[in-house]
Amino acid sequence: MTPGSAASRPARRTLRAGFALLLGLLLALLVAAPAQAAGYRYWSFWEREGSTWSYATQGPTQALPGDGSVQGFRFAVSAEADDSAAPRAKAGFAEICAGTEERAGRKRVALVIDFGTAADAPEGERPPKPRTACASVAEEASAADALAAVAPPLRYDSSAMLCAIVGYPEAGCGEQVSGSGEPSAEGSSEAASPEAGEPESGADSGSGPGGPSAGLLVGAGAVAVLGAAAVWQSRRRRG
Repeated sequence: MTPGSAASRPARRTLRAGFALLLGLLLALLVAAPAQAAGYRYWSFWEREGSTWSYATQGPTQALPGDGSVQGFRFAVSAEADDSAAPRAKAGFAEICAGTEERAGRKRVALVIDFGTAADAPEGERPPKPRTACASVAEEASAADALAAVAPPLRYDSSAMLCAIVGYPEAGCGEQVSGSGEPSAEGSSEAASPEAGEPESGADSGSGPGGPSAGLLVGAGAVAVLGAAAVWQSRRRRG
């Protein structure tokens, strides 16, 4: 049988169809593969209602907390605001401000300051232990004013983004970092107990950072198998 004979044509058409199908599947896998999220290292600002933390809708310089409120700050690496790790301390207003008396014309604001984990710290720096504090400030004071009263020095950038609390970190402000962009849930001290439901530091929902997904490996393997089959078929026809 010659390579151009009619009997060999169906085999070639089947082989070409198989190539087209698997190449299409591989292309679909490439398109569907999740993009590596860009992580950013920064101080996030939170508000607490009962035992629930919510990401603040205003910056600390604009937010005007009322008497008896709880405000939180957490330093972490995160891809988006919704994914940021909330402060891990469980203490509430009654516990934090138990030793601070009420005063006319002033308000008490409970502050939870979580410096994050060693995994989230900039290179060469070590996060201080988490702390809580009760700020007694003027009634018109902002959350930033309350923070400045109990945790100086603060550092801001030119756009009023909070960059450092108690001088931590020493440099940088919202810079992009490599990695998955998921906040670390590693515990850093006894004073900061992770909230229930926070992901474990060893959890893994897919391939490692920057590694190929299993689907891509399978697709590439299938194309390699087809290529080997094509070579075998070609040699068989020549024989």
